[in-house]
Amino acid sequence: MEWWWAYPVIGVAVGFLAGLLGIGGGMVMVPMLVFVFTAKGFAAEHMMHLSLATSMATIVFTSLASVRAHHRHQAVDWVVARAMAPGIVAGALVSTLAAGFVPTRPLAIFFTGFMFYAAAQMFFEVKPKPSRQLPGTAGLFGAGAAIGGLSSVLAAGGAFLSIPFLARCNVPLKRAIGTAAAIGFPIAVAGTFGYVLNGMRVEGLPEGSLGYVHLPALGLIVAASMPVAPLGARLAHRLPVKRLRILFALMLLALALRMLANLW
Repeated sequence: MEWWWAYPVIGVAVGFLAGLLGIGGGMVMVPMLVFVFTAKGFAAEHMMHLSLATSMATIVFTSLASVRAHHRHQAVDWVVARAMAPGIVAGALVSTLAAGFVPTRPLAIFFTGFMFYAAAQMFFEVKPKPSRQLPGTAGLFGAGAAIGGLSSVLAAGGAFLSIPFLARCNVPLKRAIGTAAAIGFPIAVAGTFGYVLNGMRVEGLPEGSLGYVHLPALGLIVAASMPVAPLGARLAHRLPVKRLRILFALMLLALALRMLANLW
């Protein structure tokens, strides 16, 4: 229990940043969990999978609050969300089951590559331009599968991928954000189920794990993050968020490099 205090600290940091900057917690949570799990002496070959799975499981709880808030403001396009949901579930399940067979180091390199990409997007404030209309049922299924699959491997709620997709398809930004929050829930549920199922076949996981999900970390992170997110959201209207996003982008780069060094 010597590192139990680190989980609430991670929860507070992730919840605050999510509320302040509107970002998913996975990009911050996964490197932090890697540091803590390393300090606790967890097996190196399971480190990345445990971190990704536990981070994904937290989104199941945090996304519900976000969906309710956006639904109250009538900002969710439920027709689009329902059309994308089957592809999201299929993509998330396939990618998490496949990720269980990928060694820790290649998985970490892929994750940090996306962190570099996300940091560049935030640093330069790249914004998608409307250039097309929403595709049909098959197109939304395919987009959902791609977003669900990639988001599950990255332990993200999908907003970083789905908001640009919807915005390019001429969905108003506030509605794109609300719809992205709605599809984040099936991504989290399907991704978590895949990681749990995949981890059942693995030996040597730490005590208190359900598949690849480390339950003590999950419970303490969720309990600490949910009350803090509204505080971050309120401060977003008072603090220089543009400068904070630049600082956060630099922090992402530092976390990515440190995580790679840690795993190597």
